[in-house]
Amino acid sequence: MTVVDNTLDLIDQASFLGLRALGHGPVIQYTWTYSDGVDLEGLRRFHRNLGRGLLGRRIERSPLPFGRHRWVDWPGPADIEVAQAELPASGIADWLDGQALSPVDPEHGPSWRLAVQPLAGGGAVVTLVVSHTVGDGVGIALAVADAANGVTRDLGYPPPRTRARSHAVRQDARLFIRDIPAMAKALAAAVALARNNGLDGAGPAPRGKRGPSVAGGGDREVVLPSVTVRIDVENWDARAAELGGTGTSLALGFSARLGRRLGWVSPDGSVVLSVPVNERIDGDTRGNALTGVRLTVDPDTVQSDLSGLRAGLKTALSSLAEARHELLAPLPLTPMVPKALARRLEGVVGGTAVIGCSNIGNLDPAVNRPDGTEADFFAIRMAERITLDHLRRFGGTFFPVVLGRVHGAQFVSIGYCNADGTTNREELAAVTGEVLDDFGLTGTIE
Repeated sequence: MTVVDNTLDLIDQASFLGLRALGHGPVIQYTWTYSDGVDLEGLRRFHRNLGRGLLGRRIERSPLPFGRHRWVDWPGPADIEVAQAELPASGIADWLDGQALSPVDPEHGPSWRLAVQPLAGGGAVVTLVVSHTVGDGVGIALAVADAANGVTRDLGYPPPRTRARSHAVRQDARLFIRDIPAMAKALAAAVALARNNGLDGAGPAPRGKRGPSVAGGGDREVVLPSVTVRIDVENWDARAAELGGTGTSLALGFSARLGRRLGWVSPDGSVVLSVPVNERIDGDTRGNALTGVRLTVDPDTVQSDLSGLRAGLKTALSSLAEARHELLAPLPLTPMVPKALARRLEGVVGGTAVIGCSNIGNLDPAVNRPDGTEADFFAIRMAERITLDHLRRFGGTFFPVVLGRVHGAQFVSIGYCNADGTTNREELAAVTGEVLDDFGLTGTIE
């Protein structure tokens, strides 16, 4: 019998330890809207299948403070959360915000949740909220497609608390000793990374990205406004070609223009984009199987010409191996990182005017059929529990722009709030409409 290695990949361990150090972490939220109601039996089948795939797990800590944590089997919540009272369509956005902020926890559970809200006059909204530690955008999309198609996977993980403590201590200590040479190399890489990225205290803070922490109400949680725009795929692709680009470069250009209009720019007025690159292969069980590149964009030219951005992305991807090494080389040190340092790293990352642009691309059509039938609306977004003090310290928050296409529509999900926590959904929708106009696109903003 093959023994499955259930040790967390280092990037997943880093994600989990960051969540514990900071007290908050990102979630990925899927939303489906049905105008004629939802088949609850079909949705319950989908729910069961989710627990028999990549999402069917949670984290069990090592007994050693510096040990590698492990995945254990977890079939998911006992049932779907079905609201009893109907909701008017005008309340959908607030309901989704509430669902996104309802706790999920990759260790204690639930690491994901599925909920349904019936709508007044017929119809329903379905939402799936998943801890980003458990899965990235592509991983969750594959898990959702499998569940909708009735495909299940036995990951081979043991039930929780299977290992006796004495055995776990010995096993994890051996693993730690084995990893010592990698840690030594990682330390050198981390020192170089710190020097290159200003962790030694050098380098100016970007304009408008850091404000004073003001006393009073700072621990109050803020619901970050978000909107989703739907654009016909043919319109999107045609406009990209007219501007000398591709659908991917238009996604980057759209994100850059959002940054320009929202003031999320570097001191020289440029926009820095962070682009995740998928590394997931068949049978991959990593929660986060990705690396990424960064590129600097002039946001004042992309609406009329995407050729430079297209070339810039090609150049950035050509240096992916170097960028991947910079990202992954320090990871063997992850179990040794104290919480205080993790919080300092958040300050460095949060103090940089960077916009994430996560383009998932063409999704399996089954992703749009959680109950077995086509949903009328579908979107993916990121969310996180953020306090007012966090906004004040980092000059606001700009969630990664999430893009994908399914059922003939290109969706773009945007989440942003200024440093004062005063941005509202209407203002964000207006800015999004202006960016649509910048590119000559027609879309529906919700």
